[in-house]
Amino acid sequence: MKKYIIPIFMLILFSTVINVWAHHQEEKTGAGKASFTKHFNGSLFMITEKGEFSIEVLLDEKEYKIGKDVIGIVVHDKNDGDVENADIKISYKDMKETPVIREKGAGLYVVSNLDIKTEGRWELNITVKKKKKEDAAAFIFPAALNKLLPAGKYDSDAAVKTK
Repeated sequence: MKKYIIPIFMLILFSTVINVWAHHQEEKTGAGKASFTKHFNGSLFMITEKGEFSIEVLLDEKEYKIGKDVIGIVVHDKNDGDVENADIKISYKDMKETPVIREKGAGLYVVSNLDIKTEGRWELNITVKKKKKEDAAAFIFPAALNKLLPAGKYDSDAAVKTK
């Protein structure tokens, strides 16, 4: 029996080391699903196409006070951290004026000079660029208003609530 103790111990040690190494590699490469926070119940929420950012669009003064005819955009990275000092671009068909985007801090950007009270089906495109990462999301109206997700944590599939 004693002759099996050392090989069994070595096998357990080896499998533990492999398991720890695999877990470390997963964290290092960013593998696994990212988790993003949606803060408000009455807002639009989407994870960008490549999963680099989440974008939450605050439409008016329901749960937050940002002003009339102004939207807020909350941007998080795939580690659910606030994205500050990002280059935000907004576009939609028949846009008459250039939106004015002001950063407020903690991942919040306030956008004015918009005319988004458009009738019919249309698309609001938001692009976020931070350092070398660039990603975008498109909100299709009026359908986006009918698919409001509750506040909470969502994984990178955007529609799957994690908590």
